[in-house]
Amino acid sequence: MTAYRTIVVGTDGSDSSYVAVDKAAALAGAAGSTLILACAYYPTDDRDVAAASDMLKDEAYQVRGSAPTNEILRTARDRAVAAGAKEIVERAMVGEPVESLLDLVKETQADLLVVGNRGLNTLAGRLLGSVPSDVARKSKSDVLIVHTVR
Repeated sequence: MTAYRTIVVGTDGSDSSYVAVDKAAALAGAAGSTLILACAYYPTDDRDVAAASDMLKDEAYQVRGSAPTNEILRTARDRAVAAGAKEIVERAMVGEPVESLLDLVKETQADLLVVGNRGLNTLAGRLLGSVPSDVARKSKSDVLIVHTVR
């Protein structure tokens, strides 16, 4: 098996996505690869956040602008270091998660894209698509879907 030189892992700040970060970081550490921590977000104003928080409840963290994204990436970096990754790059991207991750993989010529399986086995995921299923279907690089949600 060829060692991966560049690994991109997507995180949205959920516990599930941090499990994917841990797995990607362990792989990157073992292979001496560069690990790129990626977080996509949509810029929002306070009214949008308040409205979304009421409707989305526990999922509301996904709609808050770039400040939480920076914290998500800091947390992911701390976890990646603890899991053994040595060369780490953080990337916050404005936009939809699937397209942002695929664009980043292409831009960085990453060998592997790592995501958690959150949303893969939900009704909404089946009807509307989910990040793991969409990236697996569209990616030109290898994709590792980490079993993070049972």
